[in-house]
Amino acid sequence: MIGRSDILALVPHQGAMCLWDEVLAWDAARIRLRTGSHRAPDHPLRGDGRLRAVHLCEYGAQAMAVHGGLRARAGGGTAPPGLLVALREVRLHLGRIDDLPGPLEGEAEALAETAASQQYAFRVLHQGTVLAEGRAAVMFAPPA
Repeated sequence: MIGRSDILALVPHQGAMCLWDEVLAWDAARIRLRTGSHRAPDHPLRGDGRLRAVHLCEYGAQAMAVHGGLRARAGGGTAPPGLLVALREVRLHLGRIDDLPGPLEGEAEALAETAASQQYAFRVLHQGTVLAEGRAAVMFAPPA
């Protein structure tokens, strides 16, 4: 199993801003993760004591980052820094997530990639029910 300390070594998101706790499975095309971070009272994305479903887009983007980090590590390198530049066809199926009792599971699948960008589809689920889904695009910083 790939745990939180491994995830922290792969992504720029650190401390409480690293939203995923463990990788359940992954291959070259997709990843599946799990977390309980949405229940943390000190979650960095909370506002007015609540964590809204729109923040599931960040969970999706971080699933992409973890996947990219794992793929780069498997190839003997590190993932380049990226910037989330687009969200498309996002569907949120509830209003808030901080009151959900069990862990969240995330899935991301690489759809297209070039040396400069990647596009993924993502889904975040709770107890088998889809909470959010959509597509996200990331642009990479040019090599220095």
